[in-house]
Parts: sequence; C-alpha cells; structure tokens
Amino acid sequence: MSLSDSGKKQAGLLDRLTETTLRRIAGRSSRRSVLTRLGGAVAAVPAFMLLPVSRAGATTKAAGAEAAKPKAKTPFGAKAQAKNDLACDYWRYCAIDGNLCTSCGGGVHTCPPGTAPSPTSWIGSCYNPQDGNSYMIAYRDCCGQDSCNEVTCLNTDGDQPSYRPMANNDIIWCFGTGTSEMYNCSTAAIVGKIS
Repeated sequence: MSLSDSGKKQAGLLDRLTETTLRRIAGRSSRRSVLTRLGGAVAAVPAFMLLPVSRAGATTKAAGAEAAKPKAKTPFGAKAQAKNDLACDYWRYCAIDGNLCTSCGGGVHTCPPGTAPSPTSWIGSCYNPQDGNSYMIAYRDCCGQDSCNEVTCLNTDGDQPSYRPMANNDIIWCFGTGTSEMYNCSTAAIVGKIS
C-alpha cells in the first residue's frame, strides 16, 4: 500500500465522519434553530469587547485618574482659579466685561445696595477647575449708580459679535430696569451645569 493510498483512505474516513455528524445534527434540529443560534453567536461577539480585561502595562490608579480628569477647553479655563472672586481670573468670569460686583459691595451673583439688576443678561460657558465641570453663567449688569471702577475685567471666552447679543459682553444691559440706566458693575450667576 502506497502513501497516497493511505491518504485517500483517511480522507474518505474523514468525509464519512463529517457527513454522519452533519446528518445527525440536521435530523435533530431545524433551519430556524440553527439560524437562531448562529444569530445569537454573531450578536454576542461584540459583547466580549465590553468584558473587563487586565491589560499588561496598565497605568497606575493615580495616572489613570489624572488622565480621566477633563481638561479646560479654552485658554482662560486652563489658567482659571476657584478661590478668589475678586480677581479677574476667577473661573466664573470667563466672559465678563466690566466691573466686578464683588469689589463694589455686592457679590458674585448679587448687586450692591442701591443698584438694580438688569432684566436681561448675556451668557457664557465657564470651566470650573475645582470640580472639572463646565457651567452656564448668566452675566447681569447692576444699574442705577455710577460705575465703581474698583476691579475691571475684560474676558472674552465665547464672546460673540453684537448681532448675537445673547453672547455679547460689550452691550450695557441696563435698559428696562425702571431706574437709571447708569452702569455700576456685573454679576456672574450659575444658571446650570453643562458637563
């Protein structure tokens, strides 16, 4: 018996074994059940990518936490601070243009005594370095007294041209206050969290 004859016999044996196995499977199952199992397997394959895996060369917890911390999206946000609300680099003042009410006898979001808040405001989106989130800030002018000129800031994150007044910080918003339209200072109230 030559080597090629034994190879042919083994191939024939393998063919018969495969045919017998497939006939038994076909006799015990329907096409629908085979398609259902095949479809389930195809649908389950992407789920394996979601399973937790220990990866070689993983970073340390501290490095991973630092990498997960969101970064500021603007130059002002990168240098903003959250401690001194009397400084122009305070995080809420990313789009403020004018005198700070905190230096004029008011607060970050309250007008000084003797002034009234404007009924309208301009808005900005500021990054808080303390918690890594961005917030929608409403800047409102306080009106009715002469300008206090203690600390004046000009920050322009997201400032838009005057034809987009809701995001323009150059407009004096004191019209419609019912008192004098004289500008005193500007507040920066948080309206909501963005991220």
